[in-house]
Amino acid sequence: MASLIEQPRFACALSAQHTVLAIPKAHPILHSGPGCSENAFKFTVISGGHQGGGYSGGPHISCTNSTQKEIVFGGEQKLRNEIENAQKIIDADLFVVLTGCTADIVGDDTVNVAKDYAAEGYPIVSTETAGFKGNAYYGHTQVVNSIIDQYVGDVQPEVRPNLVNVFTVVPFQNPFWKADLQELKSLLTEIGLEVNILYGSTSAGVSEWKDIPNAAFNLLISPWVGKETVELLEKKYKTPYLHIPYIPVGAKETSKFLRSVAEVAKLDKDKVEEIIKAHERTYYDYFTSLIEYLEEYREDLPYQYYLVADSNYALGVNSFLYSEFGMLPKAVYITDVPPQKYEKEIRTIFENQSEELKDHVIFQPDGGLIQEDLRKRNTDEKEIIFGSTWEKYLAEELGDEYIELSIPLSQLVALNTSYVGYRGGIELLKLICNDIFE
Repeated sequence: MASLIEQPRFACALSAQHTVLAIPKAHPILHSGPGCSENAFKFTVISGGHQGGGYSGGPHISCTNSTQKEIVFGGEQKLRNEIENAQKIIDADLFVVLTGCTADIVGDDTVNVAKDYAAEGYPIVSTETAGFKGNAYYGHTQVVNSIIDQYVGDVQPEVRPNLVNVFTVVPFQNPFWKADLQELKSLLTEIGLEVNILYGSTSAGVSEWKDIPNAAFNLLISPWVGKETVELLEKKYKTPYLHIPYIPVGAKETSKFLRSVAEVAKLDKDKVEEIIKAHERTYYDYFTSLIEYLEEYREDLPYQYYLVADSNYALGVNSFLYSEFGMLPKAVYITDVPPQKYEKEIRTIFENQSEELKDHVIFQPDGGLIQEDLRKRNTDEKEIIFGSTWEKYLAEELGDEYIELSIPLSQLVALNTSYVGYRGGIELLKLICNDIFE
């Protein structure tokens, strides 16, 4: 049975409008009631590190603004009018129709409406994203798979040996997605791959999506979000996939990540090792610069931490904090509600990373319950809480340190912040060390 939660960590499925906006020159058309798009925007964009609405986002999103008339008599004609007007006004390469609760309750056939326009040559797809069907992660998957099925379509792949499609953090739902994808693409390109990153400023946009079937393999960097997509691509185009269960943070995980990808892609091992050594040399030069700092402030620096984040980021950051920086986890709170079949696997990965987390990995999207549990675990010793703006207030109350890690982040301008890769590890170290001076 559904229940209310306090301090939510995600919006409803309709917030997948931002998955569309993350694709350069793609435009969402909402068939929903008035206010739905704005609410998703306020939570996902403004409270997601003030990321900006993207091309044709924010107040420019097309919407039917369905009212009682459409609920009683149906709203398909109003949707047709909205599609035709959007095509005239918005310079977009792809239009994606998304449904709100009202459209799905009354049964408007938006998919077939979109198919009618697609048959006339319009670049358009449709998917059902009613809020009662799921959260932002569900909506994201619906959008991605619908674009693949309806727009990329049934084509004969022309495989290019070094081409890879990357599926990882959810755009906008992850406050640092832009810089994360940029860093991942930079690293993968450097070792010799051609990369379809699919979202953000380093993506070529819709042409990359059309290119998806031609990849030699798909790269999934996530414990569960995107699994359904790479399995769809394996079935549809016979494309194999490499599954790496969390983002790489710091030298240890990033070097391991690059070696794993290079092995699957059959890249020149000597060249890849040269690139890894060059990055590690720079990384450890910065890392060892902390020796004097640690000697001076070791009594002030907390050595225990809590993580409040989605499973992908929590796994990546936990590995870094424990294995590279030598901190000890007190508890991890997973907020993205993975399907139950993935929970055991995620829990096992955490416990393999750090034995201290045995029985201390909690799957919980309710911020009120998270804070209640965290207060019980808190001690007189100073600790660090990695989490959202909700946890910032809690850290102030408890006298603990705090580092921004997960949505909502209403008091952070994210811009090019990233914790991914070698640079991301150094960025995270810097924030931890600077935090004691604030």
